[in-house]
Amino acid sequence: MCIQITIPDVENQKNEDTFSLPVDLIRTVGIVLVVMLHVSNEYYTAIYQTPLESAGFWWTATVYKSLTLSCIPLFVMLSGALLLQPSKIKEPIKVFLRKRANRIGLAFAFWSAVYIAWGFFVNQFPVTFDNVVEGTVKSLFTGPWYHFWFLYLIAGLYLITPILRAVVAYRSQNLLKYLIILWFLGVAVVPLLQLIIGYSVNNSVFVFGGWIGYFMLGTYLQKKQLRSSILYGLFFLGLIWTVSSTWYMHFLAHSLEQDYFFFDYLTANVIVASVALFMILSRFNADWPGSKNPRVRQVVHAISENTLPIYLFHIIILESLQRGYFGFKLSLTIMNPVIGVPLITIVTFFITFGLVLLMKKVPLLKKMIG
Repeated sequence: MCIQITIPDVENQKNEDTFSLPVDLIRTVGIVLVVMLHVSNEYYTAIYQTPLESAGFWWTATVYKSLTLSCIPLFVMLSGALLLQPSKIKEPIKVFLRKRANRIGLAFAFWSAVYIAWGFFVNQFPVTFDNVVEGTVKSLFTGPWYHFWFLYLIAGLYLITPILRAVVAYRSQNLLKYLIILWFLGVAVVPLLQLIIGYSVNNSVFVFGGWIGYFMLGTYLQKKQLRSSILYGLFFLGLIWTVSSTWYMHFLAHSLEQDYFFFDYLTANVIVASVALFMILSRFNADWPGSKNPRVRQVVHAISENTLPIYLFHIIILESLQRGYFGFKLSLTIMNPVIGVPLITIVTFFITFGLVLLMKKVPLLKKMIG
């Protein structure tokens, strides 16, 4: 069965009245995995190497986190599938960049201000002119909170999109495959060999790195065919590879610097799982479970077109729950992570989603939040 993705531009889809799949499904799965990833991270920030730590906590947090590592690759591959369509080669560079800058720029400015204020609140820093200026400068260059790195990634991919469009417009699958192989060797194979044997090829050999490979995979995979059994097998292979390798590094290798080497988005295990999950989700069209229910379709579409504000806002909701700012506390420090991770994920997600929908009802906020 061939993967078909025939939908409008992911960045402009919010202006469409039609419900599109698998775009909506991929984006919804991706943003839920993002929230679960950050929920799982509490083990490594608040519990790891404390009296609460136990083998059960470690295994649970590791399995959940391994399940979520495809989240950002899903978004990047989807963007590549949509933005690198050959038909878009005629779009002027200025027009393309201006459209993206308007949306991402406004969202970055608004949420940076929110997180600067949030930082003063949770860290109880004195609100002085110097502190505000320092926070503003820091947010401009590195982002005000840890999850803002994704906006810089998206900005970088937008800057190179016009060039990659020319490559895709050449309509050479062999050229795309060659570039993807070079990327995979540089970002995944060489670091893995270095981990195993202690030696590495000079980094100057592989100049084609970063997230560009995921971006190109989005358009390359549309023409590829694999049986469902193979795709599910590859996904679980990547998952088991991540969990087992992380267990080995943590408990047997005792390499503090490389304990969580296999949690990186650009490792071979995560790439395999992410590609398989993307292809699995891409096969769903109008026949995915729940698609016949208009209410379910409406909710999934609403989530899909609000993934950016949900992504940027959910950290505040999550940290509020963990600190008890809502009058009750939901944290892995007080509950078993087997139940805690999915429970906190659901509560965080739907509080965030509901508040985003409310903010979208205010015309000015609708433009600012993304």
